[in-house]
Amino acid sequence: MIKLPKWDQTLINKYNVSGPRYTSYPTALSLTEGYQQQDLLSAIESSNSRALSLYIHIPFCSQLCYYCGCNKIITRHQSKADTYLDFLAIEIAAQAPLFKDYTLEQLHLGGGTPTFLTTQQMSRLVKLLELHFNFTDATERGIEIDPRSLADNMLVDLSNLGFNRVSFGIQDFNDEVQLAVNRPQNADTVKQLITQARELGFKSINADMIYGLPLQTPQSFKQTIEQLLELSPDRVSVFNYAHLPERFAAQRKIKDADLPSAHNKLTMFKNTLEQMTQAGYQFIGMDHFAKVNNELAVAQNAGQLHRNFQGYTTHGNCDLLGLGVSSISQIGTAILQNQKELKHYYHSVETQSGCAITKGMHLSADDVIRADAIKQLICQFELDMEAFSAKHALNFNHYFADALTAIEPLIADGMVTIENNMISVTARGNLFIRIICMCFDAHLQKQLNATRFSRVI
Repeated sequence: MIKLPKWDQTLINKYNVSGPRYTSYPTALSLTEGYQQQDLLSAIESSNSRALSLYIHIPFCSQLCYYCGCNKIITRHQSKADTYLDFLAIEIAAQAPLFKDYTLEQLHLGGGTPTFLTTQQMSRLVKLLELHFNFTDATERGIEIDPRSLADNMLVDLSNLGFNRVSFGIQDFNDEVQLAVNRPQNADTVKQLITQARELGFKSINADMIYGLPLQTPQSFKQTIEQLLELSPDRVSVFNYAHLPERFAAQRKIKDADLPSAHNKLTMFKNTLEQMTQAGYQFIGMDHFAKVNNELAVAQNAGQLHRNFQGYTTHGNCDLLGLGVSSISQIGTAILQNQKELKHYYHSVETQSGCAITKGMHLSADDVIRADAIKQLICQFELDMEAFSAKHALNFNHYFADALTAIEPLIADGMVTIENNMISVTARGNLFIRIICMCFDAHLQKQLNATRFSRVI
C-alpha cells in the first residue's frame, strides 16, 4: 500500500520548484525535426510488443477556455470536423496496416474536445478504426468529455459505439471561477451526466479538476471537491494550473491579480489531498487519485503500474500509436510526433502518403535504462537496486553514481531512504516524486535552459 503523503511545509518551501511530469523519458522536449515514415517502420520492426494503445487527437472546441494550453482549434463550424476526418481516414489507412500483427488493447480519444464530433461523425470515426485495427471484446475505449457541450443522448450513442470509459473535464464547480476562465457550466448537468454514465454501465468514470485558477480560494475549492466526492468518480486528476501567458495566448485573458497566491494554491492542494484520502481514494502520484479498488490502485499496489503520454496506465506492455494533428507515438525505443499545426498536418498527410510524422528521437541504451528507473520511482515510489542491476546487467551504484550523489540532500531531508538495496520514497517525499526523478535525468539541464515546466505542487 502506498504511504499517504505527509505535508511538510518546510520541504515545500524548499523544493516546490519546476520540473518535468515524466509522461516519457526523455521528455518530448528532446524531440528533434527530420523524422518520417521510415522511422516508424524501423520502430515497429525493433519493438518486442504486439499490443497496441491507440490515441486519436480531435483538436476542435466550440469555445475557448482561458486556462487551456492544449493543441486546439476554436470553431463553431461542424464541417471542419468532416474535413479533419477525411484526412484522418487517409492517415489511418496508411498506418494501420503496419500494425496488422498487433492486438488493440486500448483506444483513447483526446483533444481539444472529442465530443465536438456529432454522433454521425463519431460513428464514422469508430467504424474506420474498427475496419483497420484488431479490436477485441476486451479493448478499452475511452473518451474525454466536455459536459457543457455534450449533445443530447451522446452518452447513449457513445455506449452503443463501444466506449466503456469516460473522463469528464469539470475543472471547478464555482460559478465565479467558471466565468473567469470562460467556462460556465451547470453543476446539476454534470451530476446528471455522471449518473447517466453509471447507469449505462461505463466501467470507469473519471473527473479532471484544476487548482490555481483565477478567483479560486481554499474554501471555494474545498467546496468544489466536496461536490465532486458526492459524485463518486472512479479516478480523479487534480491538475496544478501553470500560468504561462507568454506561451499560451489564451491565458493572457486571465488577470494576474485574480490568481490565488502561492500559499493559497498550496492550501488548496493540501485540502484536496486530505479530502480525497479521507474519502477512500489512493494517492497514485503527483495529481492523480483512484478508488482503492480501481485497477490503477490495484496495479500500483502490485508493482505493475506504468506511465506514458496518456498518464498513469495499466497497459505498460503496449506500444502507443498517436494519430491526428500533434499526436505522439512511443513504439519500441522511438518517440515520434505528428505535425502540430493543422495546415501542416493536412499538407503532410496529402503529400507524404498518409504520414504526418515530423519530429522524434530514438532512445539510446542509457535513455532506456534511465526511463525504467524513473518509471519505477514515479509509479511505485520505490526501486529495488539489486533487481534493477540484474535486469539491466549493470552495477547500480557505479552506473547511477551522479544520481545517488544528487539524491543525498533529499535523503538528508527525509524524503528518500536507501536501505537493503532499496530506494524508497517516504511519506514526506512522495509529493516531490518529480524532484526525485530529476536526479536520474541526464537530459534535464539542457531542457531547463530551454523551457519552463510547471511547479511540482
